[in-house]
Amino acid sequence: MKILFVHQNFPGQFKNLAPALVEQGHEVVALTINRADGSDWNGVRIVAYQVSRSSTREIHPWVADFETKIIRGEACLRAAADLKARGFEPDVIIAHPGWGESLFLRDLWGRARLGIYCEFYYSAEGLDLGFDPEFPLADPQVDASRVRLKNLNSILHFEFADAGVSPTRFQASTFPDRFRERISVIHEGVDTDLLKPQPDIAVQVAIKGGGVQSLSRTDEVITFVNRDLEPYRGYHVFMRALPELLKRRPHAKVLIVGGNGVSYGARPSSAIYGERSWTQIFADEARAQVSDSDWERVFFLGKLAYQQFIGVLQLSSVHVYLTYPFALSWSLLEAMSTGCAIVGSDTAPVSEVIEHDRTGRLVNFFDGRALVREICDLLDRPEERKRLGANARALAREHFDLKRVCLPKQIAWVEGLGS
Repeated sequence: MKILFVHQNFPGQFKNLAPALVEQGHEVVALTINRADGSDWNGVRIVAYQVSRSSTREIHPWVADFETKIIRGEACLRAAADLKARGFEPDVIIAHPGWGESLFLRDLWGRARLGIYCEFYYSAEGLDLGFDPEFPLADPQVDASRVRLKNLNSILHFEFADAGVSPTRFQASTFPDRFRERISVIHEGVDTDLLKPQPDIAVQVAIKGGGVQSLSRTDEVITFVNRDLEPYRGYHVFMRALPELLKRRPHAKVLIVGGNGVSYGARPSSAIYGERSWTQIFADEARAQVSDSDWERVFFLGKLAYQQFIGVLQLSSVHVYLTYPFALSWSLLEAMSTGCAIVGSDTAPVSEVIEHDRTGRLVNFFDGRALVREICDLLDRPEERKRLGANARALAREHFDLKRVCLPKQIAWVEGLGS
């Protein structure tokens, strides 16, 4: 079978699926913007596209995002037309539609079956929009109309998509029923053989002022991980809990992993915050309430290589994961697989996989005092941490194991599309 993947940042969510399909004997090609044309990645032939223009200046802001998707969709279509001229006719197209790249491919390959990755369907209420009262909508009625237009890309894709796949039940549930019936829930999976407890782990962290400090499982280590440190993932809640946490745990080390950019939501207002990132804004707020000696126990590690990231999870005494009602981070499942004792926000993405007092602890997203209380309770109770971590790992292995659970389901889903 001939299979075409479409993803701006290929391989993205398809990093395990695409090579696995090559191993199954399928011919696999990927359309993307971020790799060299004609190159090979794990047996996948890369076809690159390039956009030829930027967005229109002074376009109506409500449609600016959709115009960008049209531009990418056109560019992808032209690259696909060249591919077709060279004789490639896919049986199945698997696309992440989020950037609009796959909007016009069925016009070119009408007989191909199209499966799309269904990450999130926006809503004016009940999900991420307006969830955090600290960042209120400037004009709720207008924003409700604007956010409806953000779904236009998904609506158009479901006009011609044959099937969808979503990583969690929560994310699938955000889509309207008329789309939901075509969506299978299959997570990308985590490598539970790689992501496992490591009792003798040691991690070196840089000390402020120079030098390094070695940490082991005998240390009291609190971990917090995001792709980028921002409100969508509860960074502000965690940082505001930090002064009390450091006060109550005089020997704890706090390891914070994540970049200074914005993956989701809005950037900080320069009129209010100047040129500071979310990382710096809430670090400054916490720092003003913490002594010099206590602040030396807080380590901002930035973005880490994957093996270093695994080491941080393996080191963790208590891992904190907070999120708005939005797409679930891989990092939570990776922490579960590693056997972390987890304190998470009682929001729908998290409560789908963390059951309070069985696979972790849950607290109200906005309740910093409860967050501190649960972290401290677990730090005082090593046997409870061990129990919760073992249960979390067992759930990860049963439902989210890459090789034995998720990847076979993904392969069957793709091959079913082509049958």
